[in-house]
Amino acid sequence: MQRTLIWDIPTRLFHWTLALSFAAAWLTSELDPWLAVHVFLGYLMLGLVGFRVLWGVVGSPYARFSSFWYGPKAAYNYFREILAGKAARHVGHNPAGSLAIYLLLILTVVVGVTGYFTIGGEEQHGVVSGLLSMAQGRVAKQLHELAATLMLLIVFGHIAGVVIESYLHKENLARSMVTGTKLADAATPTTKPRAGVAGVMLVLGVLFAGWWFSYALQAPVEKKMGQAESVARTPEVAFVGPKLADNAQWRDECGSCHLAFHPSLLPARSWTRLMNEQAQHFGADLGFDAPTSAALLAFMTANSADLKLTEPAFKIGASLKPGESPLRITETPYWVRKHSEITAAEWKQPLVKSKANCAACHLDADAGTFEDAAMQMPKSQAAAKAKP
Repeated sequence: MQRTLIWDIPTRLFHWTLALSFAAAWLTSELDPWLAVHVFLGYLMLGLVGFRVLWGVVGSPYARFSSFWYGPKAAYNYFREILAGKAARHVGHNPAGSLAIYLLLILTVVVGVTGYFTIGGEEQHGVVSGLLSMAQGRVAKQLHELAATLMLLIVFGHIAGVVIESYLHKENLARSMVTGTKLADAATPTTKPRAGVAGVMLVLGVLFAGWWFSYALQAPVEKKMGQAESVARTPEVAFVGPKLADNAQWRDECGSCHLAFHPSLLPARSWTRLMNEQAQHFGADLGFDAPTSAALLAFMTANSADLKLTEPAFKIGASLKPGESPLRITETPYWVRKHSEITAAEWKQPLVKSKANCAACHLDADAGTFEDAAMQMPKSQAAAKAKP
């Protein structure tokens, strides 16, 4: 027995890059400001699978599918042998490991494709934007999350298998995927390192990352934080929402006292109610004359949440019961659920002060799009959350 190179560099690079990408994608899946990173990792994983399929045909001997093309019955029998402590040692992939590899490759494609349609439907970004409704995007997201969960379970099973087999055969399989070498008979063919292919992989990955983030990252944005002075902030992502209809009269009248909340954030019936009750507008009388009231109402109802112009508009509308006409955006079920983790103390932060101060966290509040990726907590608020 002697140390023999089994796993070439491209295979090892694929293995660890895919593992780290999936882990990072899982950790960023619920972090709206990191959406660009999450999406980048999804594209990267799809690219890695594309490479692995190609490498499984033209790559080194132990990386080729032909070297570990076992059927389900062989995998089942191998599991039984493991339980009996009699599983045969394989220099390359064993039947159980090969099953995990194929499942992970398939699930990576499913996760990537459903994520692609989630972005196109729910976020209305990407090539498929406009081809899917937001409701269809929500279905895609559910499938995306289900496939990701199944993939996580397969990963855990794969890790458990590596640990068990390492114990049974008294060898560190994880280390062999780092060094590429395993103890093998002197007659075992040695794999070539293929460093050139790995170098090309790295260069392509860096170029893609550079292109992606040049699109995803924005320059610092100056935003007014309530009554505090303006501060420069750089959002992690720059998925820019659709350009919504604007109206100078609406912005002048409604924006004179507070942020001009875009009409897409409430249904038309809410805006009708608001104008009908303008004499009791949260303790004040708006005092609009008839022509002004008619013009404002026409603009607001023509661009209400009923049109589902943005993701927030769709989700706010979907969260309301038929006939409900709330006057406060902050009282809609979707808004309440979305902000449920923010404490009363955080609302009182100097840069926030009020639930109505949307611009404190949303860089695109003035535009009315409220993209997930354009959300960033104020520095003082973030620092408060970081305290033990």
